[in-house]
Amino acid sequence: MDPQIYTAPGPFALESGGTLPELRIAYHTYGRLNAARDNVVWVCHALTANSEVADWWPHTVEAGRFLDPADRFIVCANILGSHYGSTGPLHADPATGKPYYRDFPPFTIRDMVRAHRLLADALGIGRIAALVGSSVGGFQAVEWAVMEPGRIGRLALIATAAKASPWTIAIDETQRMAIEADPSFGEPRDDAGMAGLAAARAIGLLTYRGGEGYNLTQQDPEEAPARHRAETYQRYQGEKLCRRYNAYSYHAILRAFDTHDVGRGRGGVEAALRRIVAPTLVVGITTDMVFTPSEMRALAAQIPGAAYREIASPFGHDGFLVEHEQLNALLYPFIRE
Repeated sequence: MDPQIYTAPGPFALESGGTLPELRIAYHTYGRLNAARDNVVWVCHALTANSEVADWWPHTVEAGRFLDPADRFIVCANILGSHYGSTGPLHADPATGKPYYRDFPPFTIRDMVRAHRLLADALGIGRIAALVGSSVGGFQAVEWAVMEPGRIGRLALIATAAKASPWTIAIDETQRMAIEADPSFGEPRDDAGMAGLAAARAIGLLTYRGGEGYNLTQQDPEEAPARHRAETYQRYQGEKLCRRYNAYSYHAILRAFDTHDVGRGRGGVEAALRRIVAPTLVVGITTDMVFTPSEMRALAAQIPGAAYREIASPFGHDGFLVEHEQLNALLYPFIRE
């Protein structure tokens, strides 16, 4: 299903001081907005996902699930800088008529949220009944709940944080180093930096899945193989991303993620999180090495009245994509309370 495209009126000013002469936002919706306009569930997506939630989050946009389109109006918008329709590095700069590539202006999580606020206004959505964000989608969700506390009815934060930690920044920088090591990165063509992108994805997967997940799924057969399963898996995943994404978007979005800090200009993280008035559910994953359970419990403790729950999974951070039964058991009743 192709996304719908919203074009914002006028130029879009960025937090860094730059400006996008044109802002396009790709988005998908499921279900119908009811007469009272009080059935909106807005999903904020993660790194290389798109706005088609049913495509990347299995068994969520279905009957009896927390994103049931029979009684909820589900909205997901593609983030700024992405490869999936919203304005990004492969779009043409109106000043030159050529794609931005590496010259795409720097942007932040707050810019992503401000862009999606414009879309919500354009769709006639005032209050959002439930805002759901996992991983870096959670960065956007917590920022939105701090930016517009009265707009958010309920808030679900899954495997995420209120501020990019030195550990997550180091993960991102290591992936950027892999992309920058590709001598073609920086060349003015869509497929530049692909070898670096494949390596970056392979690095990222180590942290997303973790040792327990790899040891469970990538064991070699008893007979000595010509190539190890873990070896071919890493190469396959790198090549798979290259078939659907580009190095410029990946590099730029990783940089934007590192800007995440809800406390910036608001008196610090604790003061910012105290602005949240929505009932909040924070969900951790037992083996997550990107956003550890202890960090998730600390996040919940800083949000007034937030509840903490945990998913048991051997698949690390990626558990939010795999453990759909456990996740639905938590989110379905929470969203409908």
